[in-house]
Amino acid sequence: MAMLTHDFERIFQPPEGRWRVRPTAARAHLATIKRFCLCALTIFLAGGSLAAIIALKTGVYFWRFKLGAG
Repeated sequence: MAMLTHDFERIFQPPEGRWRVRPTAARAHLATIKRFCLCALTIFLAGGSLAAIIALKTGVYFWRFKLGAG
């Protein structure tokens, strides 16, 4: 039940305090975004290289299959 009402237990902040950006918080968010993008890029490159290896092996297989059958 506390999970549903946690917003009511929060201490009230004045509206002008909500819009202020703290430099340390901004740097932390930027570091998190950079880390996420780096992980996403790594996964994308790993998937691309795996697909390239599979395509190369398939091409070699069909090339040898065609030469061996004829």
